[in-house]
Amino acid sequence: MKNVSILVPENSVMQAIADPQYLFSAVNQFMAVSGKMPLFNVELVGLKKQVKINDGLFSINTSQLLNEVTKTDLVIIPALFGDMKTAIDANKKALPWIKEQYNNGAEVASLCVGAFLLASTGLLNGKKCSTHWGFQNEFQEMFPEVEVIDGSIVTEEQRLYSSGGAMSYWNLLLYLVEKYTDRETAILASKYFAIDIDRDSQAAFAMFKGQKNHTDEAIKQAQDFIDKNIQEKITIDELADLVSLGRRSFERRFKIATNNSVLEYINRVKIEFAKRSFESSRKNINEVMYDVGYTDTKAFRSIFKKITGLTPVEYRNKYNKMAMV
Repeated sequence: MKNVSILVPENSVMQAIADPQYLFSAVNQFMAVSGKMPLFNVELVGLKKQVKINDGLFSINTSQLLNEVTKTDLVIIPALFGDMKTAIDANKKALPWIKEQYNNGAEVASLCVGAFLLASTGLLNGKKCSTHWGFQNEFQEMFPEVEVIDGSIVTEEQRLYSSGGAMSYWNLLLYLVEKYTDRETAILASKYFAIDIDRDSQAAFAMFKGQKNHTDEAIKQAQDFIDKNIQEKITIDELADLVSLGRRSFERRFKIATNNSVLEYINRVKIEFAKRSFESSRKNINEVMYDVGYTDTKAFRSIFKKITGLTPVEYRNKYNKMAMV
């Protein structure tokens, strides 16, 4: 029997607590139907017997207080809600318990931005981690010693698991089901819950907004120039001259400010514009490619797929109903 402890934190997302409880309980039912013994003992655990979330709109009753948990095999940290620093502060008394369970041999899995709470324990320092694409910059600023895997759906390292954004946590939950049971049971669960079991990237869902939450005015000027000149072939030397910096100094400051190299940033801005065009217009691949300053079809296709996980044609067909017509 595997003991699964689903943490019920303050400032949490209710679905990220209910969904793992539902999944592991359903797997128990699948096993019972096939004549096997249920595998998971699922408990909701917390610092209080009742935790109110969504400004008191919902209440979740825990089955065990943290100090009552004697032995667990898997700790699940659900997604947090609202301001991450506030959410972490509201749950700081749970951090020693998470570390204690890990040190006693338990595995720990964070769902979506639950990674912020897991990282606050220090257990992720020097390790890899996934989180919601929209929170990666904030996460990297708060936890510079953790390596965020861009676009990843599931990351596993030394009994620590993390997932990408929002509903991506279902893929981590199915991953854990397969690990504890078998592939057949995981596939059954994926069909029951209508989840694509082998989706391995959240890149197609990501929206690049650029990292402008910094104080380097020269770099902001360069970013603004990139944003306003999507169709142009912009060089690093051109940008460095624009802000009166040497190339090496400009590249170093740009990386520090944006968490992207200059060329990575330019490509991501251009591909983001191309994505919006594919979603909302009838333009063909070449027209969009020229609109964002590329002339080499092979290079455009390669960069687009690297950033989004899909080819331009696949992306257009996935998100543009007009293209399908």
